Amino acid sequence: MKFLQRLGRSIMLPVAVLPVAAILVGISNWIKGTIGGGVVVDFLYTAGVSLLDNLALLFAIGISIGMAKKSDGTSALAGLVSWLVITTLLKPESVALFTGVEDVNDVPAAFLKVQNVFIGIICGLIGAWTYDRFKDTKLPDALAFFSGKRSVAIVTAGISLVVAVVLLFVWPWVYGGLVTFGEWISFLGPWGAGIYGFLNRLLIPIGLHHALNSVFWFDVAGINDLNNFAAGTGTYGVTGQYMTGFFPIMMFGLPGAALAMYLTAKTTRKKITYGILLSAAVSSFFVGVTEPLEFSFMFLAPVLYLVHAIFTGISMAISAILPVRMGFGFSAGFVDLVLNWTNPMAQNPWLIPVMGVFWFFVYFGVFYFFIKRFNLKTPGREDENILEEGTDLDTHSADDKYLITGGRFIDALGGKENILELDNCATRLRMEIQDPGKVDETALKRAGAAGTMKPGGKSVQVIYGTNVQFVKDAMEQIMSGRAEAPAAAEPEPAIAPAAGGTAVLTDTPATTTVRLRQPLEGTVVPLSAVPDPTFAQGIMGPGAAIEPTGDTVVAPADGTIGATFDSSHAVALVLDDGTELLIHVGIDTVGMKGDGFQTLVEKGQKVTAGTPLLRFDLAKIQAAGHPSITPVIVLNNENAAVTFE
Repeated sequence: MKFLQRLGRSIMLPVAVLPVAAILVGISNWIKGTIGGGVVVDFLYTAGVSLLDNLALLFAIGISIGMAKKSDGTSALAGLVSWLVITTLLKPESVALFTGVEDVNDVPAAFLKVQNVFIGIICGLIGAWTYDRFKDTKLPDALAFFSGKRSVAIVTAGISLVVAVVLLFVWPWVYGGLVTFGEWISFLGPWGAGIYGFLNRLLIPIGLHHALNSVFWFDVAGINDLNNFAAGTGTYGVTGQYMTGFFPIMMFGLPGAALAMYLTAKTTRKKITYGILLSAAVSSFFVGVTEPLEFSFMFLAPVLYLVHAIFTGISMAISAILPVRMGFGFSAGFVDLVLNWTNPMAQNPWLIPVMGVFWFFVYFGVFYFFIKRFNLKTPGREDENILEEGTDLDTHSADDKYLITGGRFIDALGGKENILELDNCATRLRMEIQDPGKVDETALKRAGAAGTMKPGGKSVQVIYGTNVQFVKDAMEQIMSGRAEAPAAAEPEPAIAPAAGGTAVLTDTPATTTVRLRQPLEGTVVPLSAVPDPTFAQGIMGPGAAIEPTGDTVVAPADGTIGATFDSSHAVALVLDDGTELLIHVGIDTVGMKGDGFQTLVEKGQKVTAGTPLLRFDLAKIQAAGHPSITPVIVLNNENAAVTFE
């Protein structure tokens, strides 16, 4: 799922430019349909189409940037190289040369549609993978010029060559199979229209919807729905049935989905989510360009895209049954609806807005319910570590306080050359250090660490607190050269101290009793029973632990969610009285990478005692060899004593 979230985030980079292109095309079509053409109309149309027609190329470049780790322009170049190699080898002229066909028109029709989104995604993934794998390659001195990042494009070309050979044989077979299937379902009447609508949407991610479109819109099987409607020479009451059902979905349904995604976005990301979804909804309504909206959730929440495909099929079938008939020249948006309102083949066009209002509320209600019920990662709800600096959805700023802490941590760890690997869990940095003897634990504490652990070998852990993700991000920025640590000011402390105290546990007797509802079914044990010194020694703070028998963590009191984690193995919350708690399910369960865990809340959400916070699979934790004991820690009061009621 993390792969799909990263892919969805990467796709938003090129998709973000499409609404403007779609609006330019819509304006030009509107002017042409009302007062006629001209140089200005042609200029606007060409400018818009230049982007829409090259969407797949934009995907190849955007995905190669977004999917690569710590990407730079090299990964983008790799994605472009892959695209050029594959699409050039598979263009009709090339295929004719390879296969010995004399007339290029005899090349399988599949190769006329090879420059599609699916190929763009494949090329982008090839470019990103090659960059990550080969950017640090060291070659012998005689070939040193091609070492490092210069090797990326070369390797990309080789891999793309192999992929092109595979597609040379596979692509026509898949494409031809869909055409044959489309010809069969064309005999099913309204049910066939519904099946076509469903598959049309379902095949968009891999670009094979063109195969079905050719059957129903053009003269492959004698239907020629689009051209007959445009010419007004089809059969009244029949022509247009394979286009009509798209209008209510594109003009009303998808904007309803956009509203649901906006209202369910995290508060801290609503502003940027609003800009993305509004422009995408406008292009969907006016021009029928749905890619900006569809790709915004297609990979982030695949179940919603399946629902969208089903709804499209239902809309197509209903439109065919009523009957309602409408067609388009560009796509099923407001512009084409108005321009074709008086077409001789148009039948009951007034029902399209009526159906549209119905679909608006259906999409809004279903999307809102699914997103909230299953915590789907639609735009503005992605996991914190999915949104990285420099991406189109980035909402993090370069916060000086974490850059200060990160810079001092790097120095205390022996410099960036001494840090081999850097990762984090809910509360601590986890690192592989070249020389652990260079780690200055005293300097780490002065820089804001709550403690340091050396489990053995080259492993070093720095205990920080629930904001450790921001420190890790800052360290990565500094180590990559994207940011510099400010020289002045104080670092951000690991755990916010209570008034008059510090964040480090001392021998001071507990003076504050924190009474909580037991957040998890099981046996309460002392914190010292936890097989991890970070918790057992009170480095993170005082508290208690639970040997669980249940599978759901609930809020132990009224409060606000302070932090959630992409691995879903922990949750932090701030109680109404200001007490900060961390509930950490199991030990070293961050290594399960979310398998067996499900976060049920989001950061900033208000909760009451008993509200489910996260759910886990106890059997999976035990099968993975991790202790399931669950510490409940008070983060901001060294003198607290936790009791469960």
